[in-house]
Amino acid sequence: MNVFRILGDLSHLLAMILLLGKIWRSKCCTGISGKSQILFALVFTTRYLDLFTNFISIYNTVMKVVFLLCAYVTVYMIYGKFRKTFDSENDTFRLEFLLIPVIGLSFLENYSFTPLEILWTFSIYLESVAILPQLFMISKTGEAETITTHYLFFLGLYRALYLANWIRRYQTENFYDQIAVVSGVVQTIFYCDFFYLYVTKVLKGKKLSLPMPI
Repeated sequence: MNVFRILGDLSHLLAMILLLGKIWRSKCCTGISGKSQILFALVFTTRYLDLFTNFISIYNTVMKVVFLLCAYVTVYMIYGKFRKTFDSENDTFRLEFLLIPVIGLSFLENYSFTPLEILWTFSIYLESVAILPQLFMISKTGEAETITTHYLFFLGLYRALYLANWIRRYQTENFYDQIAVVSGVVQTIFYCDFFYLYVTKVLKGKKLSLPMPI
């Protein structure tokens, strides 16, 4: 395991903790897409089924359990504990537009036509687009709270660091996972415009705002 993988995991974990902390402190989930959080919970659930069949390391197991817990606690707080503050009117992205193509692609492009492998592939493809409901929500409302933008930044940083991890693994181990790399590149591209706005606005103390859809 190289430093880019570890930094990527820590960035991912920090993003989730920032989001959970924001919801808990403010007792409010306004501006957060519950649909994106459902997709992320589905990503972790389908990816980490090997918790019961394949032990890699204590680090790997602990991180998987923590990600699962964070994902489901976030979903619970949005749709359960603080559901009265959930902005359902603006969280309107049609999930079937993501799920149907991802399911189809998982059956068509995978490394092995077995249940666990198809579910793992599904999780990789789904993660690459799971943030779209959140970005759509921000574009619909026209702005995002600072803490939400920090969450998105560290999610994007996690993907960028994983790209560096894959490059490093190819150089040192001659290892290349086409499905993970292509999906990671697609996901990172979705964050590029956001990264620019984050650096030019949020880091300068300005509130991030996006053009309102017509």
